Amino acid sequence: MDQKRHADPISIAQRIALLAVVLIAAATGCNRDATESTTEAGASVSTAPDSLTTRPQPKEIDRAHPVVVVDTSAGPITIRLDAEKSPGTVQNFLNYVNEGFYDNTLIHYVDAGKMLVAGGYASDRTLKPTRQSIRNEARNGTKNARGTVAMARDASLIDSATSQFFINLADAPQRDYRGDTAAQYGYCVFGEVTEGLDVAQKISQSPTTNLGNDLARTPEPSVVIKSIRIIQ
Repeated sequence: MDQKRHADPISIAQRIALLAVVLIAAATGCNRDATESTTEAGASVSTAPDSLTTRPQPKEIDRAHPVVVVDTSAGPITIRLDAEKSPGTVQNFLNYVNEGFYDNTLIHYVDAGKMLVAGGYASDRTLKPTRQSIRNEARNGTKNARGTVAMARDASLIDSATSQFFINLADAPQRDYRGDTAAQYGYCVFGEVTEGLDVAQKISQSPTTNLGNDLARTPEPSVVIKSIRIIQ
């Protein structure tokens, strides 16, 4: 009888201990589930930024041959630049592009079927202040062929180009590098029209007015470059 009385309290204690273990395990499991739920919720939040990467991303700029669109009032002209052959000239041009210099400027001189010149005059026909002139890279081996884009300059000074450029609408070997004098040095080609040459051709055939000097053959009504932007 005495042994039985001693056995019962031990059995009850063991049962209580076992129950405590079960309760602790259950609580731990709940906490773990809560943690996992939080982790899962956190994971769903953390994956949200990843979903943004599925959106179309801008194309990386081709540093050797960046592409720009000249948006004119007569239509767009796409130009592929050549930074391999004319690195300084392309960088200078892109500096003007990036600061919005060419926005609302005139195509201020045209010669029907031969060329058009732009990049120096505001839409009110006033000359815009420019950066310092750059080194003439006309000795780069490129030719002033139809569809190419080159820098305008003072014919009497080799290194005098700033912001103005022209599009050749016919082959113009007389503008290629032929020697080291100002008259022979030529005009640096730094790009080529890939789309919109027909737009440039049409602009060159515009009626013109003579306002003297650079504006001796200015399209009338005005043809305006609304903007030039890098697209690739």
